[in-house]
Amino acid sequence: MTGSEETPSFRLAYVPGVTPAKWARIWNERLPDIPLTLLQVPAAGTDGLLRAGDADAAFVRLPVDRTYFSAIPLYTETTVVVVPKDHLFTAAEEVTLADLAGEVLFHPLDDVFDWDAPPGEPAFERPATTEDAIELVAANVGLLVVPQSLARLYHRKDLTYRTLADGPESSVALSWPEEATTDLVEDFIGIVRGRTVNSTRGRSAGAEPKQERKRPEPGRQKSGKPSGGAKSSGGAKSSGGAKSSGRGARGRTGTSGRGTGKPRRKS
Repeated sequence: MTGSEETPSFRLAYVPGVTPAKWARIWNERLPDIPLTLLQVPAAGTDGLLRAGDADAAFVRLPVDRTYFSAIPLYTETTVVVVPKDHLFTAAEEVTLADLAGEVLFHPLDDVFDWDAPPGEPAFERPATTEDAIELVAANVGLLVVPQSLARLYHRKDLTYRTLADGPESSVALSWPEEATTDLVEDFIGIVRGRTVNSTRGRSAGAEPKQERKRPEPGRQKSGKPSGGAKSSGGAKSSGGAKSSGRGARGRTGTSGRGTGKPRRKS
């Protein structure tokens, strides 16, 4: 493992549709002395960027080459079909692949789905990018199937989208070259996995030192319970054993030992 001193900053690439702001904020809070550089790249560009060492890790769309990269799957996106606002599909909450049979569907060259071609009628040409395909949908010459994040990224006032119930799916993962699992990569993995600052998993430097075990107080057993076997009220565990509430017998009603009986009437 390469020491973090060899990496003056952490370079994180991400594909369109992924929003790394939350993880970047946590990074800056925990590691303010290590600058985080964000690099947005096309979906097909992360492989070469990581292999060339121009990024330390990347949010990518699966699949990746698992013989070279490590990957932690994060989530699977909802698939939608982008349509003009006056399209027939807007009358439904979701559509199916069968509904697309008579529609012209664009298949951009940077399509993120692992299919040979979308269903429906093929378009007259393949747009170079998803953004170009969105422009063609706005021109009312066809429709486009994309992950929901891309539909939001390229949102236009004259377009909307509907969920494609049985469409292909796109999953997002954190990926990095397995042989380049540096300390900083481990730090970022911890952030993505939701580990706390003092979590014992991940880098050993972040683990808390073991505390010296305290001796049991006189009159108490090693388990921390009073020697008389009394339990703390409510069943909650307390470190160091149960403590007296300080109210004494006057805090109870009824006869001793009953706890919930009615108070006795004075004679």
